[in-house]
Amino acid sequence: MARRLLTLLAALLLALGLGQSPASAASFANPVKAQKGADPWISYHEGNYYLVTTSWTNVITMRKSATLAGLATAPSVQVWTGDAASRCCNIWAPEIHFINGRWYLYYVAGQNVSDYNPTQRTHVLESAGSDPMGPYTYKNQLNSSWMLDPTVATVNGQLYLFGSASGGTQNLVAARLSNPYTLATGFSTISTPTNSWERSGGSVNEGPEVLQRGGKTFLIYSASGCWTPDYKLGRLTLTGSDPLSASSWTKSSTPVFQRNDSAGVYGPGHNGFFTSPDGTESWIVYHANDSASDGCDNGRTTRAQRFTWNTDGTPNLGTPVALGASMTGPAGEPSATSTTYTLTNRNSGKCLAVAGGSAADGADVRQYTCNGGTNQRWRVEDRGDDTSRLVNAATGKVLDTADCSTADGADLRQWTWLDNTCQRFRFLVTDSGYVRIVNQATGKVADVADCSTADAADVRQWSWLSNTCQQWRLNPV
Repeated sequence: MARRLLTLLAALLLALGLGQSPASAASFANPVKAQKGADPWISYHEGNYYLVTTSWTNVITMRKSATLAGLATAPSVQVWTGDAASRCCNIWAPEIHFINGRWYLYYVAGQNVSDYNPTQRTHVLESAGSDPMGPYTYKNQLNSSWMLDPTVATVNGQLYLFGSASGGTQNLVAARLSNPYTLATGFSTISTPTNSWERSGGSVNEGPEVLQRGGKTFLIYSASGCWTPDYKLGRLTLTGSDPLSASSWTKSSTPVFQRNDSAGVYGPGHNGFFTSPDGTESWIVYHANDSASDGCDNGRTTRAQRFTWNTDGTPNLGTPVALGASMTGPAGEPSATSTTYTLTNRNSGKCLAVAGGSAADGADVRQYTCNGGTNQRWRVEDRGDDTSRLVNAATGKVLDTADCSTADGADLRQWTWLDNTCQRFRFLVTDSGYVRIVNQATGKVADVADCSTADAADVRQWSWLSNTCQQWRLNPV
């Protein structure tokens, strides 16, 4: 009987997440993303984290990793490019939400004009299937005037859109949706910056994010000017029945997450929330600066940490931790983190490799049967401009377009890093699980010559033909 009770107790602890050693997760340290880390959003889906952030350009990139630590070195894959003049540029605050079997990507974009800020509008994309990385198609613009930081959530069985709009001050607004891309109502203001801590450098309420637990709904939002070290988080609690009514929300009189000078963290804000893989832990992802003089730009980095809950059911977000502080990753993660990738051709199933593992400049890049060799492994290093360099793990040299040629058939080889655009590449989603590798200088793609399936077949650049010989899968190893 005693043994049976112990067994039942162990099972109960495991079900509650108390019997699992946190050491099973990979350790990590902030930043989670050092390049273009502002306005981060993380979703966890079927064994992987997916991270999107503000780009300030006409593209949206996404990172995918089985561990939180792995996001720091995961490839930035381009999942969307501005497709019309009215929404081409300065993309901010993307988020992905899984609704009725598809992903919806909400973002802000403006026109390509010198003063782009007044043209910023909210838009939504829809995935072709259940892959968070798409491909995506454009669905709709969700407002006719300036609005930032869209997010959606189901409250009392209805889908709502929340954002930030101007009305003398920058306020939080909400509308009900009839489906993920169609408004059912107009927008109403639910919060204005009334407290002194919401008005440092500017009167701002923005970046609303819904957090729900135990039948309670909270709206965590960013307050004050993002260009100040006093950018911070506040909290609304839904205490009424109508999410579109300001009177249904009760505002916390004090901030719930703010600067931590002793840890060198300034302006923490514009956050998201996610749950650990095993479902037992609550986590916040946010951006912050590491200097009080830093502003509201690409210097902000993505950071994450676990948070807890108070006895009254409210979230206790804690205090921002210092950059570089070692933390245990979310419970239920794999213990290993991949920092290198193979690139497998869709047509041949073979891997991109430096021929013979040669360390020489000009050594050819070809396809070979995947064998786990270091000459088939690549580090994908983000250059902070929506491009990456591919560094061979065996040689330390980078993928390079020979002589910076723009011709079809120009060779792809390895070369010492020269920091030019002939050595920079973009990964563009073409189909679920596959990308094309596009050279930044030429706009042409990595192509297996003559669609060969043979070992040692040459890999070259070619105009995009939309065939499987030009598509590749990124596999962490």
